[in-house]
Amino acid sequence: MNTIAREDITGLVLAGGRGSRMGGVDKGLQNHRGMPLALHALLRLQPQVGTSMVSANRNLSAYEAMGVPVWPDSVEGYAGPLAGLLTGLEHAETPWLVTVPCDTPDFPTDLVERLAAAAVAQDAEIAMAATLEDGRLRAQPVFCLLRTELVESLVAFLHTGERKFGLWADRHRKIELPFDDTAAFFNANTLQELQQLQQLLR
Repeated sequence: MNTIAREDITGLVLAGGRGSRMGGVDKGLQNHRGMPLALHALLRLQPQVGTSMVSANRNLSAYEAMGVPVWPDSVEGYAGPLAGLLTGLEHAETPWLVTVPCDTPDFPTDLVERLAAAAVAQDAEIAMAATLEDGRLRAQPVFCLLRTELVESLVAFLHTGERKFGLWADRHRKIELPFDDTAAFFNANTLQELQQLQQLLR
């Protein structure tokens, strides 16, 4: 077996942030080409995985209207992407979980397939995307495929007060898989970047 079956992977859209760099708005619900950003990400992710869900902390009914389970963080205080990741690991019923952020709606349509193949080929517990920026390979940790059995490790890590994704991931068999299309990982952190995103024809 040289990959992971699609039905063994749960997809999670991370939409639980504060949106502080966007003026505190709920980023995943911002309009993008006539639909909420998070719905774009969800629709792009669903064909790549067996089942899907959303991590959100506000406006839960709006996210529930997207037709998949919605889970708020089990860790209090907007603890960042790791809190959303923990929520996904706690609720996934598959051996693998893959995460994508709500503010990057044009991520590759073969993202999960490529991460899965790389994870199996290199016997990795965590496979994350990476892009070339200014001549250097930069990890994109929120685009991450990982074994759901890592949940206890993450709980223990968060209990220490740490919040850095990379620090936790480095404790496990981790690989970074390069993707050539850097623009596919363009994310809208600010309203200005959201306007830029609207103008990208993909």
